[in-house]
Amino acid sequence: MQAIVVAAGRGTRMGPLTETRPKPLVPVAGATLLEHVLDAAAGVVDEYVIVVGYRGDQIRERIGASYAGTPVVYAEQDTQEGTAHAVGCAEPHVEGPCLVLNGDVYVTSALVEALAGADGTAMSVMPVADPQSYGVVERGDDGRVTNVVEKPTDPPTDLANLGLYRFTPRVFEYIDTVERSERGEYELTDALARAIDREDGGVTAVSYDGPWLDVGRPWELLAANSALLAEQEREINGTVADGATLTGRVVVEDGARVRDGAYIEGPVVIQSGADVGPNAYVRGATVVGPDVRVGNAVEVKNSILMADTAVGHHAYVGDSVLGADVNFGAGTKVANLRHDDAPVQVQVNGELVDTGRRKFGVVVGDDTKTGINTSLNAGVTLGTGTRTTLGAVVTTDKGRD
Repeated sequence: MQAIVVAAGRGTRMGPLTETRPKPLVPVAGATLLEHVLDAAAGVVDEYVIVVGYRGDQIRERIGASYAGTPVVYAEQDTQEGTAHAVGCAEPHVEGPCLVLNGDVYVTSALVEALAGADGTAMSVMPVADPQSYGVVERGDDGRVTNVVEKPTDPPTDLANLGLYRFTPRVFEYIDTVERSERGEYELTDALARAIDREDGGVTAVSYDGPWLDVGRPWELLAANSALLAEQEREINGTVADGATLTGRVVVEDGARVRDGAYIEGPVVIQSGADVGPNAYVRGATVVGPDVRVGNAVEVKNSILMADTAVGHHAYVGDSVLGADVNFGAGTKVANLRHDDAPVQVQVNGELVDTGRRKFGVVVGDDTKTGINTSLNAGVTLGTGTRTTLGAVVTTDKGRD
């Protein structure tokens, strides 16, 4: 069976991390979002059809012509005109029944296998506590889908559409009849509605109750990181000094180094080329990315540090996401807690959004550098290439000067 993996979008809500990479290539738990999706489908897929668009060359370079031995072909979505349009771009490569997966939504292999094992057209559903935030699915007595209502104020059920599907080739006929929605896009749910009405045997609802994480915003990236790292096993392949302490589920990849006096409390991943310590404290669900430097008297907690970033000495990073090639000057401190204990708020596409998290630090774009003794307030975003001066106190979002 083939799998169409939609990976064409930029993901503006994940900015500034997606200013320099497509959202499916944002790393979480030691691999990209896209690679986690491909891994989940590996047991049932004999070819991936990856739909690329924004910075698609990076995806082609990262994944190549095969992934873990499974062939990969690419379809180009030149303009992002909606999910139905994206799937339609894959039509020349699809030969039979196929799965449709999102390149930025974490699911388990159990869900993918259940979808693949269904007959005809099928969709994944899961009961949720707040169905009004999702597409809500109605089913008949025979378990077939009768209707999908987008974000209703009075949800008829608590079943959410998880956005993963099994389609027959007729889906492309349905896509050809779809018109632009109110937001100007061709929606895959409109094609699904036609399948509900016309498909022989209707549409099966495949129930699921496991992990499902729609990773749209930086704090959701941290949630996915925590969920994935909770499943990892301890594995030490790199160099660990006798004076270092590692407790719990810690992974030290080959080529990584942990120096004397470092204290690492899992779940933590220290990737190849990273250098931690001496006397550093790394804890919580944290990924120290490839070739990252965490130096003397630095504490990193529940964070993601992307490739080639340096937090050299006497710094604190908590509940934060630091992009690639970031340098935190000595004494840089991140605040991750409001004094009133209210949830931290973050600006997303110009709108102040409640993260729902009591603790959340900062989001830092690639190639950002802070001056020594910089203080960063909870919820602050630093754009790509930002610079701060020594002793700076940053309480609002800051971009490149």
